[in-house]
Amino acid sequence: MNQLSNAGHSSVFERVKKVNDNGVEYWLARDFQSILQYSSWDKFLNVVEKAKEACRNSGHNSVDHFSHMVKMVPIGSGAQRETEDIKLSRYACYLIIQNADPAKEIVALGQTYFAAQTRRQELSDEFGKFESDEEKRLFLRQQMKEHNKYLASAAKEAGVVKSLDYAIFQDHGYRGLYGGLGQVDIHRHKGLKKGQKILDYMGSTELAANLFRATQTEDKLRRENIRGKDKANQTHFEVGKKVRQTIKELGGTMPESLPSAENIKKITSKNKKQVENK
Repeated sequence: MNQLSNAGHSSVFERVKKVNDNGVEYWLARDFQSILQYSSWDKFLNVVEKAKEACRNSGHNSVDHFSHMVKMVPIGSGAQRETEDIKLSRYACYLIIQNADPAKEIVALGQTYFAAQTRRQELSDEFGKFESDEEKRLFLRQQMKEHNKYLASAAKEAGVVKSLDYAIFQDHGYRGLYGGLGQVDIHRHKGLKKGQKILDYMGSTELAANLFRATQTEDKLRRENIRGKDKANQTHFEVGKKVRQTIKELGGTMPESLPSAENIKKITSKNKKQVENK
């Protein structure tokens, strides 16, 4: 399909995205059917129904995310006919992608794109509760700590058992995200001293990118039942690389070019003292 060769994976989905009068973005199922390469509407509806079920199982009202509609389409000679379509929220698109045929390249690319969009919105909602960048950093650093445990568990299930093997596994993820730089390279590039952890000196933007790398690698390892150290390492590298590609396509700053922030342990200590003094 030329859509993939001529454009990045995000632009394929961005191109068909629509925005209503209230500024709310949505997609049309007919467009999605074409992009995901389903030959018939009925076959694609089977995927939509699975996505609706997943939506309900997650505690959401499917009507809020899948809005059925009828539109008029031209059939030639000035004539038109009614055609069924569905307005899809970002979350609906994410669920459809998760339930589509994983053997299709565009589906794998879509999983990365919509997972990134969904996670970005979740973080945005969380960030709305915080007044300062310090609070955002503390939140993200804690999230990173927790999700690294989940990632370690998924890696172990894949065959990454020994401490040295896990260090190599983590290095592959960093190399994908940081354009070939491993942990030692990043440490040196950021001008950190011996014993200083790179995660403790990341700002909120850089932490968010690494959190997404960790969560998506864990999800991919489990979802695709990946087995073997080499395959796990390659998976971590590829996910990191796709996160980097998304940052580039959105016009963001590459993580290795982001400035180091104040040691987060100092912020934690400062906040603790403020609480104690209240």
